[in-house]
Amino acid sequence: MPPAGERALDGVRVVFPAALGPVPFAAMLLADLGADVVRIDRAGAAGVIDTALADDPRTRGQRSIGIDLKHPRGRAVAVRLAASADVLLEGMRPGAMERLGLGPADLHAVNPRLIYGRATGWGQDGPLARTAGHDINYIARSGALHPIGDPDRPPAVPLNLVADFGGGGAYLALGVLAALVQRGRTGRGQVVDAAMVDGAASLTTMIHGMLGSGAWRPERGANLLDGAAPFYRAYRTADDRYVAVGAIEPAFYRALLDGLELDPGDWPQHDRSRWPAQRTALAEIFASRTRAEWVERFRGTDACVTAVSTPGEAAADPELAARGVFVDWDGLRQPAPAPRLSASPAAARPRCGQAADTAEILAELGLGADEAAGLSAARAVFAAPARP
Repeated sequence: MPPAGERALDGVRVVFPAALGPVPFAAMLLADLGADVVRIDRAGAAGVIDTALADDPRTRGQRSIGIDLKHPRGRAVAVRLAASADVLLEGMRPGAMERLGLGPADLHAVNPRLIYGRATGWGQDGPLARTAGHDINYIARSGALHPIGDPDRPPAVPLNLVADFGGGGAYLALGVLAALVQRGRTGRGQVVDAAMVDGAASLTTMIHGMLGSGAWRPERGANLLDGAAPFYRAYRTADDRYVAVGAIEPAFYRALLDGLELDPGDWPQHDRSRWPAQRTALAEIFASRTRAEWVERFRGTDACVTAVSTPGEAAADPELAARGVFVDWDGLRQPAPAPRLSASPAAARPRCGQAADTAEILAELGLGADEAAGLSAARAVFAAPARP
């Protein structure tokens, strides 16, 4: 067991060029576990990525340095950072880091122990590798989007949670952790190719198993978990809010019927021919009371009926607060780190401003401010604005 106060990834340094999507989420997960995460911000004028950093909880626990990776001296500093790192993460299109002289071969030449994590939409190889896309495209092509939503409407877009953060960022962090464990045995680093299309497809593994066994129908809105089942869907309430019902197990379904004062003999659970009529009847019942009334009706039961909360409501939920699901860190309400480790709990770590730690990180690399200031008069290689 590690000493009191030590976290799981203490002593692990992670470096990554600022990006949108899965990479900063993976960096946050690693920082939450104790890694020293250094973000490489672009020196000079702020762009979309830099503006997005201001209030982003994904920057918590990080430090940042401003480097122009297109300048030879800036690249040289990035190489020095990678030489001192355990992990490098990047989310550029395939070949972009190689063109900068910062690809895996370049950096493994100076640091063979480096774990080089790469997050892209379609992967580092294959016919789609250089094709543009976003979360919706990756989940559409992988089969993860089609099953979601009402069968009479286009598939419902699940924000960018499935590919960007689930199949991308979380799988990238998982691959990095696995590679770190293997490096402990071999002493060698490797490349982690975390394609969002791969991760999104991986998340549908259970569905493929059910398809193979005949327990899943290919059409949307005809299955146990896609809203077809009257006991596993959301219903509108009298105040135009929603409750979610997830009473799958027989005992939970019986608790649902008890709470609704319905006769189980008239409500067989798995007679699919009756599901459409049951959905209609339950919709009318739930529309007769407010969300708060239904929540109170089912409080303390195993009927699996819960409020559908907005993100703001979830952050203020007193029962979630009792567990600490959300925290107030650095003046911002945000989800707490997950998962929780008993011997190395996460602690509050402030968000990181753009290029806020440039001087500190340069000093760690043995570069003084005077040396940085004389690198280029035409183009800012380093930028160190004051921490907000």
